[in-house]
Amino acid sequence: MKNINIVNGPQNASAIIQGCMRMPALSKEDAAKVIRTAYDNGVNFYDHATCYGANGAAETRFGEAFPLTGLKREDVFIQSKCGLCFDRNEFDWTKENILSSVDDSLKRLDIEYLDTLLLHRPDVLFDPEEVAEAFDELEKAGKVRFFGVSNLVPMQIELLKKNVKQPLVINQVQLSLEQSQLIDQALYMNNKTTEFSINRDGNALDYCRLKDITIQAWSPLQYGMFSGTFIDNPDFPELNRALGELAEREGVTKAAIAIAWILRHPAKMQAIIGTMNPDHIKSACDAAKVNLSHHDWYALYLAAGKYLP
Repeated sequence: MKNINIVNGPQNASAIIQGCMRMPALSKEDAAKVIRTAYDNGVNFYDHATCYGANGAAETRFGEAFPLTGLKREDVFIQSKCGLCFDRNEFDWTKENILSSVDDSLKRLDIEYLDTLLLHRPDVLFDPEEVAEAFDELEKAGKVRFFGVSNLVPMQIELLKKNVKQPLVINQVQLSLEQSQLIDQALYMNNKTTEFSINRDGNALDYCRLKDITIQAWSPLQYGMFSGTFIDNPDFPELNRALGELAEREGVTKAAIAIAWILRHPAKMQAIIGTMNPDHIKSACDAAKVNLSHHDWYALYLAAGKYLP
């Protein structure tokens, strides 16, 4: 497994993260198998959110399952996100909600601290002073070790940093071969003939690299927002042909190649896998063994429907 040192954050963190959004569908025994399979294949980082499952069901199932794995708390990094309150149909970064969300997460996960807490999508009413007060209390109480954000543009991060004293070490955003907006715009700058030139994220990738903020890529095998996977999808024949050729060369699956494409980027990103299938976890983790060349990376990018201007 490739491991990275997150600047001002967790050290020796696996480049692949096990996402736990789908864990509520599993028994605690099967959930334990997912946790352990990921760990045995080099994954030491697990991603949660308060909105994953009704009433935090994903965190609850993880908390029930973890004691069955034989792992120690200090063996892993556990991350959660707060701010999405679908029961109230709003996003909420108020101090009260941040503090109560963390307390609820710790109770459900049956742990004493989160390694990282991310603010989940922007609350457009957020007050950076209020967020700073919440972070200070959580850090002082030992409930959260590191802090970050999810799906934020650079100026929102800068506004947070006006008052938040802790380093914001992670920005979790969508990225895949098909959903590559994070990368596209710079290539097509000033090109009015394509929507690829539209700046949709305020140059978030370059900003995060400049500010030593680690990108965590969610849905690395998906097209659209939640439309499904492009792997073996007949709507993406050229991409699957290119993935298949490299998969055969490297002795891994197409999924592993698609994840390796993200890990090949010099930004040293982490990729979040969401499968609950132990066999798929093993094959996804093979991505860390693949070393794509500069040419391989571009060949996949172009096969996904992009072109060089």
